[in-house]
Amino acid sequence: MAVTLTEAAARHVHKYLSRRGKGIGVRLGVKTTGCSGLAYKLEYADDIAPEDIVFEAHGVKVLVDPKSLPYLDGTELDFVREGLNEGFRFHNPNERDRCGCGESFRV
Repeated sequence: MAVTLTEAAARHVHKYLSRRGKGIGVRLGVKTTGCSGLAYKLEYADDIAPEDIVFEAHGVKVLVDPKSLPYLDGTELDFVREGLNEGFRFHNPNERDRCGCGESFRV
């Protein structure tokens, strides 16, 4: 089981954490919502909870809670710029369908 970051995503997280002045990485999870059932949760993490499963890629820690891991196993988190837009993009091999608005997904 693994969750990874691309080099571009790791650079963005490093840059943000240094500007922020604190933090150890990102916390990734899923929540029930939207038309398709699940949505990604992503936030910067300041500490590791006892139940967190910790992965590391390009010097950045990725923290995942045990309940979310089956939905996220094999996911690669990327950071992309397209024109004036930029943001994180999830490449999840478990994702079977995505709602039209792009907010939620189904496994």
